[in-house]
Amino acid sequence: MKKIILTIIVLLILLIGGFMGYMYLTQPEMEPVPPVPPAASSSIDSQSTIKTAAAVTPKGVTGLTDVAAPAARDRLIIQVGGSETGKIEIELFNDIAPHHVARIEALARAGAYDNVVFHRVIAGFMAQTGDVQYGKRGGALVRAGMGRSGQPNLKAEFSNIAFRKGVVGMARGNDPDSANSQFFIMFDNAPFLNGKYTVVGRVLSGQNIVEGIKKGDPNRNGAVTAPDYMTKVTVVPAG
Repeated sequence: MKKIILTIIVLLILLIGGFMGYMYLTQPEMEPVPPVPPAASSSIDSQSTIKTAAAVTPKGVTGLTDVAAPAARDRLIIQVGGSETGKIEIELFNDIAPHHVARIEALARAGAYDNVVFHRVIAGFMAQTGDVQYGKRGGALVRAGMGRSGQPNLKAEFSNIAFRKGVVGMARGNDPDSANSQFFIMFDNAPFLNGKYTVVGRVLSGQNIVEGIKKGDPNRNGAVTAPDYMTKVTVVPAG
């Protein structure tokens, strides 16, 4: 009798272990996003704590005006459609994050970013887009934010450029080397991101268009219903 009970227990352990392994292997990939801003208190409020988080730039972190720029840099032109329409012009930091910028430019030239939605938008924080796998307008957006490009993830190219209003950063998961295709544009300063996410550029014009992009639900981590989208993304070479 004891042997039978022991056998049953062993089988149950193996069954539970197999099920947990299956769940681990089949769960969606972690969404590569910047973290929600830290709260001034123990509770997190993604709306009211942005201003508190946007404090003095830490020592050793430079602002955009402090960064020596080459004679010319490539530019990314984003045409926005939806509830907000207009053009965003971004200066790409080819010299600071060459591999990340090369990925963005390759996807833009291939048309991969066209009709990709701004799937996560948090007022006072940032607007995120670039999920070329699950974020296409007109498709099922239930997994938007979990996709990648089909190309390998990128090794981090962190710099001392501060995350300020208009800065463009590359989204990633917990692994610092997990950025792939998604990027975000800052609505405001966010020093808690400094040195933790790769900066790929800054807005030259159209920040008003960025800030007009449809906002998401703060109770759903900024998820947007019927989101605005990038109708066309093109690269303008330096010079």
